[in-house]
Parts: sequence; structure tokens; C-alpha cells
Amino acid sequence: MATLLPPPKRQKVYHGVPAPEPEAPQPSPHIVVQFVSEEDGQPLAPAVNLPANVSREGLEAIVNKLNTKDEDPVPFAFHIALPADATTPGAPTRIAISKSIEEDVLSHPSQAFTPEDVFVVHCAPQAVFKVRPATRCSSTLSGHTSPILCAAFSPTGNLLATGSGDCNARLWDLFTETPSHVLSGHKGWVLCVEWEAMERKLATGGHDGHVRLWDPKTGKPIGDALKGHTKWVTSLSWEPIHLNPSAPRLASSSKDGTVRVWSTLTRRCEYTLGGHTASVNVVRWGGGGLNGKGVLYTASSDRTVRIWDAESGRPLHTLKDHAHWVTTLTLNTDFVLRTGPFDHLGKKTTSDSEAQALALKRYNALVSTVGELLITGSDDHTLFLWSLFPSRTATADATSAAAAERGGKLKPLARLTGHQRQISHVAFSPDGRWAASAAWDNSVRVWDGRTGKFVATLRGHVAAVYRLAWSADSRLLVSASKDSTLKIWDLKTYKIKTDLPGHTDEVYCVDFVADKLVSGGRDRTVKIWKN
Repeated sequence: MATLLPPPKRQKVYHGVPAPEPEAPQPSPHIVVQFVSEEDGQPLAPAVNLPANVSREGLEAIVNKLNTKDEDPVPFAFHIALPADATTPGAPTRIAISKSIEEDVLSHPSQAFTPEDVFVVHCAPQAVFKVRPATRCSSTLSGHTSPILCAAFSPTGNLLATGSGDCNARLWDLFTETPSHVLSGHKGWVLCVEWEAMERKLATGGHDGHVRLWDPKTGKPIGDALKGHTKWVTSLSWEPIHLNPSAPRLASSSKDGTVRVWSTLTRRCEYTLGGHTASVNVVRWGGGGLNGKGVLYTASSDRTVRIWDAESGRPLHTLKDHAHWVTTLTLNTDFVLRTGPFDHLGKKTTSDSEAQALALKRYNALVSTVGELLITGSDDHTLFLWSLFPSRTATADATSAAAAERGGKLKPLARLTGHQRQISHVAFSPDGRWAASAAWDNSVRVWDGRTGKFVATLRGHVAAVYRLAWSADSRLLVSASKDSTLKIWDLKTYKIKTDLPGHTDEVYCVDFVADKLVSGGRDRTVKIWKN
């Protein structure tokens, strides 16, 4: 019986010309990769030969396999630094690897790399927990009758406080997402709300120049108003729990050019800091200092930033590098100072001493390598990064501490330029690796938190960006804008992760805790956002 053969393939013919046969896909080139620690630039393992198309997840698995010091796998973020001659002014100085080296680096428009190069991949360990980005508004809470000017989650994320132009602060229960208490007493707008890190007290500051303390469980005032300021209160800051766990003091800054430190036990002003010659716009209570007893950082419209010994109120430094009002500042320790003993594990503390030990452990873990860093932002369109109290083990320039002891002039580590308008807000990420700044030029800029180097510009807002907040895992950043939207940015891709429209007017305040977001603004509503 004859064997039937398949008919021969007919070659496609176009206009009398045979079509070329499709080419076989080219294999991905092999490259040499050297994984180094972002912390100190030390190699994590010997250089390895890999296909260039290995995915980001594959790189993570390889690093964990090679780096045998950690038994449990650690999530990493990867980037490759661009050579100095491959970057143009305003361009990124690094390429984040979000897909693979082949897609993200070899096809980069700089064309600075060839497959023959040794690819030095910087590895930054990420938080071992992951925050889910909010995608929907779970509640719209009404009650305030004027614009909402400030909002803050409590350290555990169970309660929320908001302050408004209606002269009231309000507490909200986040389990039920319903109103809890109305805090009435101020005779002017409530301009700032600040939680004590153990969640036992809430402080509010008003346009009436008064500071008030409240019991969040009952919503009742703790004594009468703390009076002394002659103009409105601009910001509040509690003494860190690792310095004073039982009765932390409270610092308030004011338009009257002074900062007052209040004892919450005697309800008296312990001392007044009177060196500024114009409005003090921000006060922050740092956890370090030369004696480890804490320092106060103040930023003012007199164009200076001043640092004070929190124990005695003695002035330590005056930083005069800004050319206009200094309106915002942030510490790399802000997050751990604000949350005290509470971390993502949700462990309950039973005593002040246990809370102090936990808070101190979290603080020391963050400052052990670089010390407490400060970034200041100004209406002169620039920011400065400062290292005033380097850690004992810091390899960075440790002359700051010596200069502090000699009373010498301190120099900033870096000047952060690029914004075209006034800086409205700056915030360090919880892990201290990144800093983000928002400005009236409609943009958000991301910077390296250790060196001040420019990383990326986040564009998407069509009006001024007022406020920023980081997720606890430092992977997401949320911005609130005059354009009535919130935007969540992914720090892996530097692109918008989620757009959150819903407010009908300008958004003045935002806060981020666990996987919940809160926002408030001119439309007089508080919105809770969840995944």
C-alpha cells in the first residue's frame, strides 16, 4: 500500500516575491552579575554568569540562595547605578530592575551598557511584610462643618483624629468606621493633631494659640488648655517613648516665633525656646543628640533651622543655608518615634519599661549605621540633607559631632535641587532609605535618604501637591493634591499604582497606616481608603 506523504508547504508569495522565512528567536545573551549590598557596597556573593532575561523574582531567589547568612528568604529591591557620563542633568542616576536586566537595563535609552560589562546590581532588603495598596473608598465620614486641616492615625492604627476649621477635633473608630467623639474646646481652627506614641493621649493645637490634651478612650479633655502662645500653634511633637515612657513631654511651635515644652504631669511650661525671629513652622523631637537625651529641631520663616538640647533647652546649632522660609522638615527616625513600641507584629506591651525597651530597640536598629538624619525644605525651592549626630559606627563623615562640640559651622551632606516651586512637604520613608518631597510645581521627587542623590520624579498631579505619606513597608507613597485626587506611587517602577479620585475639592491632609489610608480636605469629608 502506498504511503501518503503530507503535501509540501506552499511558500507565501507577495507581488511575485517569496516571503522570507520567519527567523528563529535569538537566545538571550549571558551576562556577568555582581550582587552588592546597597548599605555598604560590599559584595554579597561571588560574581555569577546569568541569562540577561532572568526575571526580578529570579534575581531575588538567586541572591537568597547565594547569601547563606539569612536562613529565611528576604525580599530585595534591585537597581543598577548609571555611569556619571551616561546621565544628563535631571535624569535618573539609577535604573530600577522591575522586570529583568535585559528589559530594564540593556534597552535603556542611555545605552551605557553592553552584555560584555560586569553588571553591579545593588540589593536593598525590603520589609518582610507587604502593605496592600488601597484601591477603593470604604467610608466617607461627614460631621465636620468646615474644611479638614489635619488628620492622623493613632500608632496602632485603631483610632483616627481629625482637626477642622469648625473649631473641633474628632475621633473616629476604625473598626466600625464611625464617629467616636467630638473634641470641643478650641476657640479657633484646629491646625494640628498629634498622638502620643503609646496612644494614651492626643494633643491638639489651634488658631487660638492653645494646646489641649485629650483622653482618646473617653473623648474628655485632660485638664484645661495649655496657654502661653500669643499666636496660633503651627505644630506639635511628643517626647520619644524610649526617652520617657511614663510621662512624655510635649513641644509646641507657634507663629509667635517661640517653641514651648510642656510637662504633661504638672501641665506647666517647662521652658520656652526664643531664638527665632519669625514664625516657627515645624518642631520635631529627635531621639538622639550628643548625650542621647533627645534634641529638638525647629524650622522657621526667619530662614534658619535650629537644634536645641531637649533636656535643658540650650541651643546647639543654627543652620543658615536656606534663602527663604523653611516650611517643612523630616527625620529618618520619624516613623519609629511616632509608633514607639508598636510594630507590624502587633505585640502588646504590658509595662512602661517593656515599651521603652521595645521602642529603644527599634530606634537603635534604624540609627545604628547612619545616625539620625534631617532633611529641611524651603520656599527657596531646595532641600538640604544634614547629618548632625552620626552614629558611633557610621563610616560617613563623623566630623559633624566634633563640629557640634566645637561650635563650628555645620555643612549639609547634600543640597537637593530640581523642584521649580516652593516645597510643601518632605517625608522620610519608614526604613530611612528614601525621602520624598512634594512641591507647588505639581510634582513629587524621590531622593536617596542616605546620600540625597536624586532618584526619580513622580508626575501625574495637575496642581500643587500638598502632603505625602509612606506605607509602613516603604514600598508605596501616597500624595494629596490641590487637584482633588490622591495618588499611590509604586517605588519599584516610580509610576502611579492607583489613582484615588473621590474628593470634590482640594485634599489638605493624608495619612497611611497598615493598609488603610485617610484623607481630608476642603470638601469637609473624611475618606477612608482600603484595598
